[in-house]
Amino acid sequence: MTAAPHLLDHDDESREDHFVRLHDVSWKDYERILEIRGDHSAPRITYLEGELEIMSPSFDHEALKGTIGRLVEVWCLERNVEFSTLGSWTLKNKRMKRGAEADECYIFGDATKRPRPHLAIEVVWTSGGIDKLEVYRKLNVREVWYWRRGRIELHALRRDQYERIERSEVLPGIDVDQLASFLDRPSTSNAIRAYRAALTGVEPSSVA
Repeated sequence: MTAAPHLLDHDDESREDHFVRLHDVSWKDYERILEIRGDHSAPRITYLEGELEIMSPSFDHEALKGTIGRLVEVWCLERNVEFSTLGSWTLKNKRMKRGAEADECYIFGDATKRPRPHLAIEVVWTSGGIDKLEVYRKLNVREVWYWRRGRIELHALRRDQYERIERSEVLPGIDVDQLASFLDRPSTSNAIRAYRAALTGVEPSSVA
């Protein structure tokens, strides 16, 4: 199973995503910036102990994170896993001086009983931003997936620290290498049909 061969060669040292970093930002100023930005998924704003980062994602970044999310949802539907899609839900904790917005995030099961996502997904299309694992570890996000250079790395929260894991614990049974292999399709709909066919063994009537 190859993992999107042309994406393996992607150079995340590129500057396609745009970052602005501010220093010595108070919590009050962080919340004011969120208020000015309003109810939009971009730019995404990360806050870590006075450091504030504003990231404007590129077209490729947004396309990739959207396709990963849709394929996660296809897997859940085919495996009868209840889920709630929460997109770039703003997570923050004033006492811990942390705030973040994932590329995609999910709650599995009853969303009314979970104040934090089970899963956050991050696309590293351009490197160099704030270490979001350091932010998420104090926001109680159980699992974080990082896509980078064609692969998806999984991190699980263990005693206030993230550890690399080989298989997802919040979605037991999902093969992230298989999922990643469908990310180089020409459209999201094509990736969805092909991935569903791989999961079910039923060929789609048409994969454009």
